Amino acid sequence: MNKRPIKHLLAVALAAPILALAQAYPSKPVKVVVTFPPGSTPDIVGRALASRLQSALGQPFVVENRAGAGGNIGADAVAKAPADGYTLLVSTNGVFAINKLLYKSMPFDPHTAFAPISLLATAPQMLVVKPSLGAHDFKTFLEYARSNPGKLSYGSVGAGSASHLTMELLKSTAGISIVHVPYKGFPPAVTDMLAGNIDTMFAIIPGVLQHVKAGKMTAIAVTALKRSPLAADVPSVGELGYPQLESLAWIGLAAPAGTPVRVLERLSAETMKGMHEPEVRDLLGKAGFDVVAGSPEDFASWIAAESEKWSKVIRASGAKVD
Repeated sequence: MNKRPIKHLLAVALAAPILALAQAYPSKPVKVVVTFPPGSTPDIVGRALASRLQSALGQPFVVENRAGAGGNIGADAVAKAPADGYTLLVSTNGVFAINKLLYKSMPFDPHTAFAPISLLATAPQMLVVKPSLGAHDFKTFLEYARSNPGKLSYGSVGAGSASHLTMELLKSTAGISIVHVPYKGFPPAVTDMLAGNIDTMFAIIPGVLQHVKAGKMTAIAVTALKRSPLAADVPSVGELGYPQLESLAWIGLAAPAGTPVRVLERLSAETMKGMHEPEVRDLLGKAGFDVVAGSPEDFASWIAAESEKWSKVIRASGAKVD
């Protein structure tokens, strides 16, 4: 008896459910977990993407905000969700590349828990200080910080975020000591800085630009090699002699590991189409972000490179989260 046809039929039978899932996907609403609060930049990006995927794929893509622990709470929920494409993750560099290096223990391993789909968007940051410090430029700020070690405090949008690690990089590079105050997202950090409860922070440019123009914050640097068109009068770290401080905040899309490849490919293709729509590019441009929206392979390579870069910063600074 020829066993080859039987083996072939068995293989086809086993593959059929997976193929059917991919071809029918999505056949019900899809949950998009955003690991930061409503109104935050990841939330803006997540909702813009969800809207486009919903239009393209014909099922509701429902955003669920699950903030806390530098994004770990929401990410853990996605890591433990069924790998069927009906629970997706929109999060930042912290979850994908950094938190594992910062936290003593993690409820999941980001390198094995998720299937990368796309790097969505990137953005430089702006270093701002409260006007009462009297530090009107980068040099004066560093001189003040060196003369007052441990006196200044800085806010971030959470442990492992770009706003956190960029300041840690500045601290180790410039030899200054500033106390970290993490927040669950960007809005409360800005509110506290405007109230004078923290002294400085790195932030997405549009999030603080109106306050800079109103004189409520002082902008002293942008974390790029060249000046930003959004704030052309603010010097870049490149021209200030600190090119090593180039730092991008970034947001990506992933699914639980083990999600069928055909589902990932479909999500990736529609994500690239949707994110590059003029309306989305304009919306995110106003939020200070450049749309990337590349392949899963490109996103995986990006995560690996960012992990390597920031692991050096974390080791040098000794930054940890309890």
